[in-house]
Amino acid sequence: MSGLHDSALPDEWELVVGLEVHVELATQTKLFCGCANEFSTEPNTNVCPTCLGLPGSLPVMNETAVEFAMRLGRALGCEIHPSVMARKNYFYPDMAKDFQTTQYDQPTSRDGELVLADGTVVGIERAHIEEDAGKTTHVGGGGRINDAQYSLVDYNRAGVPLVEIVSRPDIRTVDHAKAYVSELRDILLAIEVSDAKMEEGSMRVDANVSVRPAGSDELRTRCELKNINSIRSLGRAIEYEARRHVDLYESGEAPRQETRHWDEDGGRSTAGRSKEDADDYRYFQEPDLVPLTPSADHIAEIDDAMPMLPAARRARLGALSSVADDVLVTVVERGQDQLALGAIEAGADPDKVLTRIQNDLAVEDWSAVNAETLATVLQMESSGELSATQAKQVLADMAAGLHGGDPKAIAASHGFEAMASDALDALVDELIADHPDEWARFTAGDDSDRKKMQGFFTGQIMKASKGQADGRAVAELLSRKST
Repeated sequence: MSGLHDSALPDEWELVVGLEVHVELATQTKLFCGCANEFSTEPNTNVCPTCLGLPGSLPVMNETAVEFAMRLGRALGCEIHPSVMARKNYFYPDMAKDFQTTQYDQPTSRDGELVLADGTVVGIERAHIEEDAGKTTHVGGGGRINDAQYSLVDYNRAGVPLVEIVSRPDIRTVDHAKAYVSELRDILLAIEVSDAKMEEGSMRVDANVSVRPAGSDELRTRCELKNINSIRSLGRAIEYEARRHVDLYESGEAPRQETRHWDEDGGRSTAGRSKEDADDYRYFQEPDLVPLTPSADHIAEIDDAMPMLPAARRARLGALSSVADDVLVTVVERGQDQLALGAIEAGADPDKVLTRIQNDLAVEDWSAVNAETLATVLQMESSGELSATQAKQVLADMAAGLHGGDPKAIAASHGFEAMASDALDALVDELIADHPDEWARFTAGDDSDRKKMQGFFTGQIMKASKGQADGRAVAELLSRKST
């Protein structure tokens, strides 16, 4: 585990974060009944006696939900155990039956880990199955229940299958917290168990935040931040809450264990309810559901069917190239790694393939670009047939499907051709003569001046040549003429 200090805190303090991520499973029906599992339908239309908790109704376990939960557990390296469902008792207006059916002391998946792109390991305590609650909208006041004029309840979401992934308190920086959620989302999409849309609530994050003196191994009082619906908000919320804890300790006070709500517009957390202990929920085994006892053969079948996960896909690309981790993360997140591998196999330079994809194919629909045409563009650039600027334009047109995605036809349509070496030489001489002061800084200045002036001359040459000049050729000419 990396011991990097989080820059949001003073040096003498260390951040400690554990995350609870609730993921709605992409089943066709709810966890215990046949009601449709759909987002954005008319309120209270996907309901029945079971998910409304009416007397005499009985739950029936959704087999696909259990399969998805085990698939997720194995993708996180968890052990799959026999498990039982339990009733978690509490009063809340969006649980019509006044208890939640979940897993408590015998969850399906335990003791896993998630490895981030930089090698940081975050332990997974458990990944348990439970049902979602309905949605309450508090109208009036500040949108909170205590000052609302009235509340509206939509039970469409009640009973939707969830897996709650509980990490160990291994996260020490805001960046690692954000990377953890991003990596988890990529895994969910890769194994096709959830659409992981934070904006629609199918992936929701609660952050348990505390701080401690740097170098200590104690776990101090934590607060649980709720209502976090984006990775950006997660970072802001953790930074604010950690700073709040430090300020309390440094003023001689201490935080109290509680649930707090994140206000994205206000950029602050506000107190909710005191955090309950497990005893307060009065858990007991659900009498209407049998234990779940997956066989070793079934678990082996899940393992055998597991697709290649994001970490392995990054490693496969990383073995072929020397680009930075963030480039690999971006390419894999967009699902462009197969495109990259194909272009590399077709003879294109691996580093150029990956950086071009990251920078120039950041579009929603790039399906018109295939491995062969991408490799052709990069080979045209490497040979000097296209300048870097021209190659970027050709790629943009290819992604848009112009000229059937044929790079040579696109280049011809723009009249792109490499600038002749003698014409480029003459243009460089002309610009040097027009800018004697800048040329003097380039030839006699320090490294910083030289770099700045090289950028200046390159920009002027590209402008004068309308992008036809090759950047590498320009750099070579400038270097040669300065000696």
